[in-house]
Amino acid sequence: MSHSRLSLAVDDGGLVLPSEGRIAVFSARAGFDLSALARDACEIIQPLRPDFEAFERAGLTCAIRETGRYEAALVCLPRAKAQARDMIARAADCSDLVIVDGQKTDGAESLLKDCRKRADVIGTISKAHGKLFWFANGDFADWRAPHRREIEEEFVTGAGVFSVDGIDPASRALAEALPQKLGRNVADLGAGWGYLAREILNRDTVETLYLIEADHTALDCARENIVDDRASFHWADATNWVARARMDTVIMNPPFHTGRAAEPALGVAFIDAAARMLAPSGQLWMVANRHLPYETTLNARFQQVEEVAGDNRFKVLHASRPARTRK
Repeated sequence: MSHSRLSLAVDDGGLVLPSEGRIAVFSARAGFDLSALARDACEIIQPLRPDFEAFERAGLTCAIRETGRYEAALVCLPRAKAQARDMIARAADCSDLVIVDGQKTDGAESLLKDCRKRADVIGTISKAHGKLFWFANGDFADWRAPHRREIEEEFVTGAGVFSVDGIDPASRALAEALPQKLGRNVADLGAGWGYLAREILNRDTVETLYLIEADHTALDCARENIVDDRASFHWADATNWVARARMDTVIMNPPFHTGRAAEPALGVAFIDAAARMLAPSGQLWMVANRHLPYETTLNARFQQVEEVAGDNRFKVLHASRPARTRK
């Protein structure tokens, strides 16, 4: 955007940025307009690997978590309220000037009201169904999310990860449909905090399980949930991760959105990645929401495809013998 809320605030809205020192940018997604900030001053705090890599390619400094003190901090609101509050609290801990930007659908209006009760809100900008505001001198200690949250079956999760409150019912359906024999080398694409991985590792025939997860927070949870020497953890984008060996089986519950709208293309990219890394006799087991049209891609990439379980919400799909006609 040529006139983002941040640019408007700096140009016309009275937001005065520090002339020197570092600026933390929390949770900005690839393509976010940072043109109002000095590039050399920015440190992008981003645990999502695809966005982390995009900003690195653009020449910006990136980190998984904040590193010390900053002269200013920009929070790009995520969808989850608890995660948004945690980011604001972390930003307030490491900087005296905190800038918050987000859509109304991300809760920007209600967060502004809450921030007014505990900090000096200096200014606001409204544009494009969203709001940017900035404040100083706030106490947000009670907004910090716990480092880990224990849920059912002694799993732990962290703020902002997928299925933070409990085991995802689609993943449970997939786990119940898996056969006992999966082969020696298995990949769990989009492994999350490790529920499916634990189910897979209940099989003695599995020699190596590769957990591929783009969210560093979720992968850290998986490291705590999975205590097994056969597990190999990889912070990576599953759509372009390169396996060191051909996989006998790929398991996945692929994400199907990056925002609020469904994006089947993301699941399609997961299927393509699975087909590339599988051995000629390999098999894919996946679960998806009933309405997502993955069968066309599966039939193009595999010689055999069948639905093996499901209900009105989910479908568990099994595909075998990947075709090598497409690279």
